Amino acid sequence: MQSSIKNIVVGQSGGPTAVINASLAGVFAAAKKAGCTGIYGMNHGIKGFLRNEITDLTKVLKTDADIELLKCTPASALGSCRYKLPEYTEDKTPYEAIFARLTDLDIGAFFYIGGNDSMDTIKKLSDYASVIKSPVRFIGVPKTIDNDLACTDHSPGFGSAAKYIATAVRELVCDCRVYDVEAVTILEIMGRNAGWLTASAALAKASDNEGADLIYLPETPFEPEAFLQKVTALAKEKHSVVAVISEGIRLADGRFVCELSSQGAATDAFGHKMMSGAGKYLETYVKQMIPGIKCRSIELSTLQRCASHAASLTDINEAFLAGSAGVQAALSGETGKVIALTRLSQEPYQCGTESADVHSIANIEKKVPLEWITDGYVTEEAVDYIRPLIQGEPALRMEAGLPRLFKL
Repeated sequence: MQSSIKNIVVGQSGGPTAVINASLAGVFAAAKKAGCTGIYGMNHGIKGFLRNEITDLTKVLKTDADIELLKCTPASALGSCRYKLPEYTEDKTPYEAIFARLTDLDIGAFFYIGGNDSMDTIKKLSDYASVIKSPVRFIGVPKTIDNDLACTDHSPGFGSAAKYIATAVRELVCDCRVYDVEAVTILEIMGRNAGWLTASAALAKASDNEGADLIYLPETPFEPEAFLQKVTALAKEKHSVVAVISEGIRLADGRFVCELSSQGAATDAFGHKMMSGAGKYLETYVKQMIPGIKCRSIELSTLQRCASHAASLTDINEAFLAGSAGVQAALSGETGKVIALTRLSQEPYQCGTESADVHSIANIEKKVPLEWITDGYVTEEAVDYIRPLIQGEPALRMEAGLPRLFKL
């Protein structure tokens, strides 16, 4: 489709993933193919755009090899931000600055790659554009390792993080069973309100690996006493116990387990509590309640979102597809939309795309279905849902024994 849009701008926002740059590559490749002459990248998202900081992507992505390298490079190549736009009814200042900049660059379409908060930005900008009758089209491209975006079967970034977590659990179980002493290992996984990532630890279990013994998600109340009873019983049966928990596990009264420590939990720019410390708290708790047992906690932290060496080829291809579909949606005249992935078939697995209204996605969290959660584990339905998303390995370009990365 030949573009009626001359110039576009694209940004990345929120936490990075192993495949967020594949979506950027998808936007760039589709826009270039459509004949767009100006393809600009926002440096550090909307925050950088407000400072007039942009990159002409046509000058840095010169060959197909550059695009392929970008697709396999983790984290946000353009830089990211966590910037919350005010409601335009309360403060029009940033909106006036953004739309003035869009006019200066003759931008016809604005693409934002991100999660819930990023889709909030698309919602607010498209709503303001409607009010002032701006022709600029605003399209959201989904991204989040948390897999908590509504109206999409799954989110680009989740499959690769899930693959890394399942791999790490398999390797951790092998390591933990080396010594013949009673020991408990607690692995803390990202996930404030949705436990998709933690559920992916269940994929570690196979004929050659017993996987984790316990898995706890934030969708159901966590009971420290019940957890201790399970750990105690398991420790009597086997010398090594591995438990995987979401960072956002909370008590029945709503308090996060990480808040039970003396440090509590800080908040970010969006008012979200910054999760960390649940594993460390439970490590101390187990040591206090089971004298003599060895217990350690491990927090994967940002490793689970930047492991391009363990990325899923399926995830990379779908992230690229989402970026490309976003451009097609804009060229078709759509605005205020987010690209959603649809599962066309489970066996064989097939994925497609469709456009969803941003108002049905922004600020709405998709959680793991309660029927997929058991007492200290997840069901086969959860495993069957996740498994197709981790398939395939990209052909990384290696240099001196290490993956080569794209750098602006």
